[in-house]
Amino acid sequence: MAASEYFAHESSYVDDGAVVGPGTKIWHFSHVMPGAVIGERCNLGQNVVVMPGTKIGNNVKIQNNVSIYEGVELEDDVFCGPSCVFTNVMNPRSHVPRKNEYRRTLVKRGSSIGANATIVCGITLGEYAFIGAGAVVTADVPAYGLMVGVPARRVGWMCQCGERVHPGGGHATCGACGASYTESGGTLRQTQPSRARAS
Repeated sequence: MAASEYFAHESSYVDDGAVVGPGTKIWHFSHVMPGAVIGERCNLGQNVVVMPGTKIGNNVKIQNNVSIYEGVELEDDVFCGPSCVFTNVMNPRSHVPRKNEYRRTLVKRGSSIGANATIVCGITLGEYAFIGAGAVVTADVPAYGLMVGVPARRVGWMCQCGERVHPGGGHATCGACGASYTESGGTLRQTQPSRARAS
């Protein structure tokens, strides 16, 4: 992608072999490495590193001081809060090469990861999951799951719009946007989109 189709601050580096979509902004002291793929209309804050072999979808917002390591994939509309952490090896040792042991981490569409949260490698965050600030996530997270604590545990559900919903009798409607959900077997499923999206 031609550099004229995206913005990269003069203090940042976008290496040859990186793919950056139009409308994306890369801010101070950031580094996008060869083989990284970044979609359209993304925003990478200060001091963000995107390693080879990573994939970032469209409209992803990555705040300051976040490293996207090889094996991490962020789908469309993901939000990564300041200084959140991804890993890609379960048992790192400086003197033991483990590049053939990288584990994949998938963050599905619309998920939000709070400031200083840690996402241990090899797991999937479901669509529109919401990870609280400082949480340490060690296992898969269901779609719309609200996760807090160390280690993180699910304490509720979040609407697609980012407001908390409270299913009663297996059903919930978001008071902010009007989206409807059904809860069953530890999962939440949207049954009616928000009024704003439907109109």
